[in-house]
Amino acid sequence: MNANEFKRRRKQLMRMMGDNSIAILPAAPERVRNRDVLHNYRPDSDFYYLTGFPEPEAVAVLIPGREQAEYILFCRESDATKEQWHGSRAGQEGAIERYGADDSFPITDLNDILPRMLEQCGRVFYAMGCNSDLDRRLSGWVSDIRTNSRSGLTGPIEFLALDHYLHDIRLYKSRSEIKVMREAAEISSFAHRRVMRSCRPGLMEYELEAAVIHECAIRGAREQAYPPIVGTGGNSCVLHYMENDDKLADGDLLLIDAGCELDYYASDITRTIPVNGTFSKPQRQLYELVLAAQYAAIAAVKPGNNWNAPHEAAVRAITEGLVELGILTGDVDTLIEKEDYKRFYMHRTGHWLGMDVHDVGDYKIDGEWRLLEPGMTLTIEPGLYIPAKSKKVAKKWWNIGIRIEDDLLVTKEGHEVLSRGAPKTVAEIEAEMASGSA
Repeated sequence: MNANEFKRRRKQLMRMMGDNSIAILPAAPERVRNRDVLHNYRPDSDFYYLTGFPEPEAVAVLIPGREQAEYILFCRESDATKEQWHGSRAGQEGAIERYGADDSFPITDLNDILPRMLEQCGRVFYAMGCNSDLDRRLSGWVSDIRTNSRSGLTGPIEFLALDHYLHDIRLYKSRSEIKVMREAAEISSFAHRRVMRSCRPGLMEYELEAAVIHECAIRGAREQAYPPIVGTGGNSCVLHYMENDDKLADGDLLLIDAGCELDYYASDITRTIPVNGTFSKPQRQLYELVLAAQYAAIAAVKPGNNWNAPHEAAVRAITEGLVELGILTGDVDTLIEKEDYKRFYMHRTGHWLGMDVHDVGDYKIDGEWRLLEPGMTLTIEPGLYIPAKSKKVAKKWWNIGIRIEDDLLVTKEGHEVLSRGAPKTVAEIEAEMASGSA
């Protein structure tokens, strides 16, 4: 993203805020992994969305209409000694020249300067509960201002949830964002193809996890959007399986849910493949059922349809298929009404996708499912999960877990499947797996 993109976002938010208001956004804190080792730093998505600033120990302040500066960034000062050990810092000069701040102050001056800014504003836009330290300080500053009201200070009289306004902006992706998300999905598709070419009985799940991470990294995406799920056999029936330490057995399926993060934007793709390269008849039957449900759900992704339309389409296709295979018995409409399908398909068909893998944005407005609009990005991911010893289910279906997930963009005409580069028909998967090891 270039500087103009971040500036445009700030301007859009400030238009929504109006005059006599202030928005305060803290950067995410650094997290200790163990003892004196930190986790790799990843900026808070809301903070980065507006600033593009990648460092910790920072607070962004927006004050629409302020003559001296509308966008102020508090951040760490340049420090040659500390930078020798831990890398460069933007400092106040870099905050202005490289990151577009109108003005910048050392983060150590926050307690002195920010309360004076608060005194001049009647409304505060802030996400309470995201940073307990700043919550306490902000509460103290406002309390002090109100205590001094007899001296003519009024200060904030209204607090508004910043995330409510900001998340609605984030829901609609710009051309720059779509470009990055398309590239992220393409990189992850290459990784899934590599897994298909590498997969064979006797490997460990973590070997294929490593293949995914390596393929993404060599293509420029060094971070995963979430820990990869690599589950074989019965592990494929565990929705958020994380151990990834089992051996792949001949005749089993392998479910792999993995997607890279590129420039702070997530991809999220799931494929299910036969360990030995060929689907058995029961595996094929269930796989093609899930694929048909996914196609039905994808077809429902278009402007004017509500958020729940793809899920309803997937549920109907899955329920009809389970009845046809004899796994469920009864009238389809009755089974859907009673939610009997949830025994085998217990999750929703998708979620918003963006800077966060489960991205921000309301799914309902005033109690009604939100309508899909161009620029929204989401996943479509129906599944079926039949663990071993499932009651009243023939043994041939046991230990079959299948999920097929793609990333979609809502367009004016309908939709674009961003992750179309990852094979998903039975023929495509078997051909990719037969093409040889990576």
